[in-house]
Amino acid sequence: MSGGVMQTIAMVLAGLAAAVHVYIFWLESFAWMRPSTWRVFGIATEEEARTTRALAYNQGFYNLFLAITAGVGIVLLATGDDAAGRALILAGCGSMAAAALVLIAGSRAYAGAALKQGLLPLLAVVALGTSML
Repeated sequence: MSGGVMQTIAMVLAGLAAAVHVYIFWLESFAWMRPSTWRVFGIATEEEARTTRALAYNQGFYNLFLAITAGVGIVLLATGDDAAGRALILAGCGSMAAAALVLIAGSRAYAGAALKQGLLPLLAVVALGTSML
């Protein structure tokens, strides 16, 4: 495949990864006290949710900032600022993928969650790297 096609694939994957992280942000920062959110994160009780609420709120914003970084990179790359766009996509998606590795390293019980949050950004990084060959 040509570099332009791989770059486009990278941008789409980075956009999807950013969307996933915006959704995680919403869950962690605004929907944390909902029982449906507890099930997603393995929270068993309202007391456990209350105890972890401030940490989840903060973590949600980390996810948002990574999504914004990737999103700005996509916009810059799409408008011709190749170096800055690639750098931001690599920083945002690379950090998302690294965070997924940290999650699974902490506990194999989170392998499914790590796959959900880390596969798209990892593929974006690979596609973007391939586009630069």
